[in-house]
Amino acid sequence: MRKIKMLMVAVIVFMIAILPGIVTDAAPKNMYVHFINVGQGDSIYIKAPNGEDILIDGGNKDGSDVVAYLKKQKVKDIEIMIATHPDADHIGGLDEVLKAFPVKSVYAPKVGNTTQAYKDFLVAVKNKKLTIKVAKADVVLPIKGVTAKFVGPVKSYSTSDTNDWSAVLKVTYGKKSFLFTGDAETRAEADMVKAKKDLRADVLKVGHHGAKTSTSTTLLKAVKPTYAVISVGKNNSYGHPTSEVLNRLKSYKVNIFRTDKQGTIIATTNGTTLTFNVKPLK
Repeated sequence: MRKIKMLMVAVIVFMIAILPGIVTDAAPKNMYVHFINVGQGDSIYIKAPNGEDILIDGGNKDGSDVVAYLKKQKVKDIEIMIATHPDADHIGGLDEVLKAFPVKSVYAPKVGNTTQAYKDFLVAVKNKKLTIKVAKADVVLPIKGVTAKFVGPVKSYSTSDTNDWSAVLKVTYGKKSFLFTGDAETRAEADMVKAKKDLRADVLKVGHHGAKTSTSTTLLKAVKPTYAVISVGKNNSYGHPTSEVLNRLKSYKVNIFRTDKQGTIIATTNGTTLTFNVKPLK
């Protein structure tokens, strides 16, 4: 009997010792979304809850800032790279990222152009012996623990302006969701709404750096965002973000973040709560 009691005590002590570890492991993991400050351009780095690294766009022609930022985040490889469309301020730095890191998959819409930035991107993909997978509506990305699905483009557009071809990605983790719109403009926005794509999201990456030709009331009604992030350069020659877009966001009581005023914006979510590294602008 004494031996049984001693054994039971030993088991209890062991359980108490390992219990904190069990509790810690059961706690929800975080997903981090970094809207990297690349000036007048886009680059978004996502650290998925189970460790995958996703990069959406790579900023302008010099990708050294994006490479340096990813290395600072201790990125060793990239599971998924997305080039939203061929504009240089989105894909310009992706060739350098491809040279600096092992990349498993590359997604891009089925449209190109003749710019040097686009050519450099294609050469870098070829040098990695990768084949570009088509980014279009309903394509699902294989990311553990989250739902990541392209909701656009839903159709083909003119190749004279590639903005509406932008790969639009929705990422949902638990109860929180993000919509990354590239440079999609009002026509593409209306087409996604008409196609009844699920655009509802807590965080909206504002289209085309806050140009008045994006972020329509039609889109805002469908997304109903609580937060909006504008990736934009200081004193840019385009007048981005425009007063029209800022006023639209304010009329829908959306909390606004801007990389030109606040630097890199980092959103953290465990699927239930959502926090940012800075406060929304007044």
